[in-house]
Amino acid sequence: MKRRPPDEFLIDIPPPRRRRVLSEEERALWESVAKQAKPLRKKARVTQAEIVAVAEVAPSPVRSSAKRLRNESVTPPSQPAKVNRPSATPPLAPLGRRERSHLSRGRIEIDARLDLHGMTQARAHSALLHFLRRASGDGLRFVLVVTGKGSTTGSDSERGVLRRQVPEWLSLPEFRTLVIGFEQAHIGHGGAGALYVRVRRGR
Repeated sequence: MKRRPPDEFLIDIPPPRRRRVLSEEERALWESVAKQAKPLRKKARVTQAEIVAVAEVAPSPVRSSAKRLRNESVTPPSQPAKVNRPSATPPLAPLGRRERSHLSRGRIEIDARLDLHGMTQARAHSALLHFLRRASGDGLRFVLVVTGKGSTTGSDSERGVLRRQVPEWLSLPEFRTLVIGFEQAHIGHGGAGALYVRVRRGR
């Protein structure tokens, strides 16, 4: 015969509850309340496509540093500031009194002579430039250029022009690179119709 377990070990299991059915009035009230209720705001879900798009727009620190270094390496160095150099055309300097005196007395030898008598202005200009270039290249020091005193009438009118033009030509930049200075010659060498020219030696 089996022994009956003590009462403390017996479990009273309640019968299953029956589902209560709402009345028509309760159902109408519930539907009215449900229509007025608002759902809680949910956090927007971030899709994988949005994550990829943000990653493409916002560069990473490593990528930004590499791009900055690449741009700095491509940027050319700044050019040094240009220095304004003095003009290459030297100024004229008149002959000293001692030099002029020595030339007139023959103590300083005249290395070469050019006579422009009878030449037109164009021919005289070309001959003078060629003569001084050769004198500078040969290392000559003093030369004599004869222009003639000239006359305002007759066939000698061109010579008067050369007398005025030659000093102006010698003051031009193309001649100043060949000439240091010039002075009117002594009467023994032609006076007002000639010039002592000190030649700048070529380098």
